[in-house]
Amino acid sequence: MGRLFGTDGVRGIANQDLTIELAFKLGQAGAYVLTKENKHKPTIIVGRDTRISGEMLTSALIAGICSVGANAIAIGVVPTPAVSYLTKKYKADAGIVVSASHNPVEYNGIKFFNQKGYKLSDAIEEEIESIILDNKEMIQLPTGTDIGTVKYKKESIEEYIDYVKQIVDIDFKGLKVVIDCANGASYASAPETLRQLGAEVYIIHNEPDGKNINKNCGSTHMDDLKNYVIQLKADIGIAFDGDADRCLAVDEKGNLIDGDQIMSICGLFMKENNQLKKDTIVATVMSNLGLSLMGEENDIQIKQTKVGDRYVLEEMVKNSYNLGGEQSGHIIFSDYNTTGDGLITAVHILEVLKRKNKPLSEIAKVMTVLPQVLINAKVDNSKKQDYLKDEVINQAIKKVEEKFEGQGRVLIRPSGTEPLVRVMIEGKDESLLKTEANQLAQLIESRLK
Repeated sequence: MGRLFGTDGVRGIANQDLTIELAFKLGQAGAYVLTKENKHKPTIIVGRDTRISGEMLTSALIAGICSVGANAIAIGVVPTPAVSYLTKKYKADAGIVVSASHNPVEYNGIKFFNQKGYKLSDAIEEEIESIILDNKEMIQLPTGTDIGTVKYKKESIEEYIDYVKQIVDIDFKGLKVVIDCANGASYASAPETLRQLGAEVYIIHNEPDGKNINKNCGSTHMDDLKNYVIQLKADIGIAFDGDADRCLAVDEKGNLIDGDQIMSICGLFMKENNQLKKDTIVATVMSNLGLSLMGEENDIQIKQTKVGDRYVLEEMVKNSYNLGGEQSGHIIFSDYNTTGDGLITAVHILEVLKRKNKPLSEIAKVMTVLPQVLINAKVDNSKKQDYLKDEVINQAIKKVEEKFEGQGRVLIRPSGTEPLVRVMIEGKDESLLKTEANQLAQLIESRLK
């Protein structure tokens, strides 16, 4: 990871780690690096999620953009994938989102898209960092009429809704759907899109007040959705995260359908309809072993990358694959967008449900989920990479790996955005997995305080 950028942009506690000064500098340096080759006055799209710090940081960011002579189009509260799509549609030079995705309200983040709607490469991120942290390149600030301007275009969300609607050529009449908007960026676009496609839509957690984003709701807290689906006898529940680049589902019995299962369901449907390029799904090392077994049974190749949707996308672009994602529900249908898109994912799941005319619980049987335990070890953020150097931790990891050899696997990785080291163990005996994962997490916490 870089000095400022993690796996998904720059992120931290708003007004403490991510200050208005840093937001201003990111606006300046980001606009400069992404547009310095242009011969015209550049334009940058800026959107945000619903958290209370969003307007404050967006204002600082836009001030930085305008100070280097670039124009900003502020499109207000929109899903992250809408910024990616609209950056291309408007032929803008870059797009920026102010969001901390699934994280609690006190966090916020800033992530960039280039003019093609892709997240930035490591090299571009390092160039932005070097300007901010090392004063590597002095930016000449314009004056007079060369200063950038701001245009407000909040109706842009309607163009995103219209785009998503035309992805499928079937209506959803007869489908009873409950959606959890996480009090986040999807609160307007998701209900409107699914209603216009004909679904009978029931909505929870779509009253954002700036303080309740992701609070006991959305894709990280699924209990409310499960209960509502059962109570309403709905066909499916859909949960988004705060910036709506993730989507998880619940079947009619209230069972979680995670990102691996969604990729299995949609990937197999695409293969059956000759739409899955090279019969391949791109996943990460955190994906359940059940996904690989599904692939073996259905002649679908499962490619694995490092954790992070950017690495999934890199593999997809490099080899022209069109489906990939993460267990967390961050799924990329690259025929339609260049980043994870919760609403597009939801539309594809509903299409499979409507066309197969079977309960989601039955459709989901294509993949058997093996028990998988994930425990977060809370550590000092500056030490979260040090587990690799600690001999005591390494010996403990080796012993657990030997215990599960041939019957499961152990994966240890630092979070890209939080002060955590994640301990994941997969196997057949869930109680044993929990015991071993907890012991290993406690050891890591004690050694890396």
